Amino acid sequence: MFETLRVEADGRLGRLTLDRADQLNPLSTKTLAEVADAARWFDERPEVKVVIVRGAGRAFSAGADLASFAGPQPLSPRDGADLGRRMADALETMNALAIAQIHGWCVGGGVVLVSACDLRIASDDARFSIPEVDLGIPLAWGGIPRLVREIGPAMTKELVTTCRPFDAAEAKAIGFVNRVVPADALEAEVEALAAGLAAKATHAIWSTKRHVNAATAQSFGLGRSWADADSLVTALHDPECAAARRAYLEQRAKKKG
Repeated sequence: MFETLRVEADGRLGRLTLDRADQLNPLSTKTLAEVADAARWFDERPEVKVVIVRGAGRAFSAGADLASFAGPQPLSPRDGADLGRRMADALETMNALAIAQIHGWCVGGGVVLVSACDLRIASDDARFSIPEVDLGIPLAWGGIPRLVREIGPAMTKELVTTCRPFDAAEAKAIGFVNRVVPADALEAEVEALAAGLAAKATHAIWSTKRHVNAATAQSFGLGRSWADADSLVTALHDPECAAARRAYLEQRAKKKG
């Protein structure tokens, strides 16, 4: 049913695993569509109260798979650019609580994905980066209002415009993650949290999630994120943005070489 994910339902618990470990789980157009479909798949299973969202292998996600956006598309440029927002909205509005289990690198679109989860638990070796501005594109997919919601406007501006990496300790200090645990304890910690939440009354959990989401959507303008696709398409055709993107990719190639 899914090509880039592993999706499981085990009684009250669900698991959504980004499953392209050999490439550090990049978020291709296919993956974005599949995450949105997976959220609806869980909604069709009302017994599932909590879904753990994680990445296979050495990292949570290396971020957007730029090659998949550059190739031939069945969608219009704008619809393709809007896939990330639709993914984040689907995950955030899923009936079950979503817990992000974060290890290794969580980059760009991966940061947006975990910001759409209800709770975030990171290993002490987790690292975060939002390199979009260095790539000559704005952070899209509803990432800006979600970051403002979680860490405030000043810190959002700093991390998005400077593109500097930050570690799990800083992510906890600024309020982006709920807990930081030793890497070898991450899975057990998340499983215990998920099991405890899944034992609670469904209506009470569902109502709490909906009330918080409704309050923050009104406060932080998540409904305006549909326009992110327009700014992303514009950046992809802007000469200065294109030059910045080429320079960034060339610099990365030199470092790898």
